Amino acid sequence: MLINLMYVTINVTDQDRALEFYTGGLGLEKRIDHPGPEGRFLTVGVPGSPVQLLLWPYPAAAGNPGTPSPVFLESDDLRKDFEAMRGRGVAFEGEPADYPFGIRIEAIDPDGNRIALREPRSR
Repeated sequence: MLINLMYVTINVTDQDRALEFYTGGLGLEKRIDHPGPEGRFLTVGVPGSPVQLLLWPYPAAAGNPGTPSPVFLESDDLRKDFEAMRGRGVAFEGEPADYPFGIRIEAIDPDGNRIALREPRSR
């Protein structure tokens, strides 16, 4: 079952400058800062809130298949949810896949928007 809104993507032209604005200016806290093959995965959030803003590098976003979905939803049993949603006619790109952070899959809405679904490895 889906249990949480995980991330909302904000495309930025300079991640360090955006990090300073969101943490130093708005008072959010840095949550994740991880270099990856598709770009630096950098998130901030309101202290005490589970929702995180993903500060994604805009130049990488322009037509790059590595661009993340704008919305990430968290599941407590992604493979089970995947089967149920697929049974209800939801289109997906591929099958749920294992990653170091957990399991992921992307649903595709009728307009072609990608909705990321994640199950974290552990809490």
